[in-house]
Amino acid sequence: MQGQTGVTQRTGAPPAAEANGRAPVVIEARGLHKAFRIPEHRVDSFKERAAHPFRRIEYRELQALNDVSFDVHQGEFFGIVGRNGSGKSTLLKILASIYRADAGTVRMAGRLAPFIELGVGFNPELTARENGVLNGMLLGLTMKEARRRLDAILEFAELEDFVELKLKNYSSGMMVRLAFAVMVQADADIMLVDEVLAVGDAAFGQKCMDVFRERREAGKTIVLVTHDMNTVQEHCDRAMLVHDGELKFIGDPEETAARYYRLNFAVARDQADDELDAQLNAVSDDDAVRVISARLTDEGGRAIRNIEQGEPLRLEAVLQARREWLRPKFVVHGLTIDGTVVFEFTLDLDSAEEDRVAEGERVRLAGQIENPLVPGRYTLNCWVRRDVPGNNWAMQAMQLLEFDVYGTASRWGVVTLGNDLAVEPQPGSRP
Repeated sequence: MQGQTGVTQRTGAPPAAEANGRAPVVIEARGLHKAFRIPEHRVDSFKERAAHPFRRIEYRELQALNDVSFDVHQGEFFGIVGRNGSGKSTLLKILASIYRADAGTVRMAGRLAPFIELGVGFNPELTARENGVLNGMLLGLTMKEARRRLDAILEFAELEDFVELKLKNYSSGMMVRLAFAVMVQADADIMLVDEVLAVGDAAFGQKCMDVFRERREAGKTIVLVTHDMNTVQEHCDRAMLVHDGELKFIGDPEETAARYYRLNFAVARDQADDELDAQLNAVSDDDAVRVISARLTDEGGRAIRNIEQGEPLRLEAVLQARREWLRPKFVVHGLTIDGTVVFEFTLDLDSAEEDRVAEGERVRLAGQIENPLVPGRYTLNCWVRRDVPGNNWAMQAMQLLEFDVYGTASRWGVVTLGNDLAVEPQPGSRP
């Protein structure tokens, strides 16, 4: 690998394997800095420029990345998480050579495919066939290879019947499927993915994940930026947390997800009511709970992700105590994908014995939840509260799973409610 300050360069040969037996490093980032100049006042018209010809535009500096360093090994599924505006996408664009770092080095080994802006480079006046060949060549395929793989591209995108249709007549979903299929056929050594699973329908998202799983098994390297902690915990080998442009943690994906949730809930609480936190006398629980498994099932006990509207949510989750729990309580939250809490209920430990869970012991959270949710994507979170010495208590939040509700009923609101309202004429009210 070769590189120089502020420049991303790639070579075909990966470095030698490390002495500890781990796979070779294929992405090496050291001391990355990136800042943007943001104008305090924009001049948007000639009239404004003429009225204030000598006005100077003042800028403020936004530090997007500050001294970020990490390695990714060959064959890893590596996650990058953080709140909106934390610098995740900026980092991925530096890796993809879309942005140039202000300082630091990035060295990469292998052919790269960025899944960042799907569809960039498509010509709306050309057909799917022509765009497929053109974009395949832009991703490093020869013209012969691009034409040979066109059938596979169209089959994956399920667009065989629309191959001669100009892209300007495609729907947004068709465009996304075509762009993703072209990227997949590039068969790169390193895949950079920025929330591609958030676009398209649920079936397409699952198809994307199947491709990533196949590429990972084939020894390819995947770097995924996402807000979906379930994906991070289930698929990633390692993950890192970025906040305000700085690297806060890198390592076990479960620990990364836990820190992500603690950071999010802490920020939300600070913004909502700083005084309330002080009054509650609560302390942070760093690592008291581990999610062993969590899933929704159908009537036959098979794991599912998609739930038909009105069908109950059959939850099965297993949690493990990493330290002793005294008088634990379990608070289950159902949230929309944008974080709005739809429902909440609190559960106590169902045990005739002492109200405690020993270190290493597991508890099972299982049963049915009524499902009045309208179609959309939701998450189930769980807070575990336990008593700690000093008349205090501690809480840890974690995401259990993400699921989709489908159906044909109205999508207005968040839930559908039964009612016995009636509209009747009022006697004697006619003029």
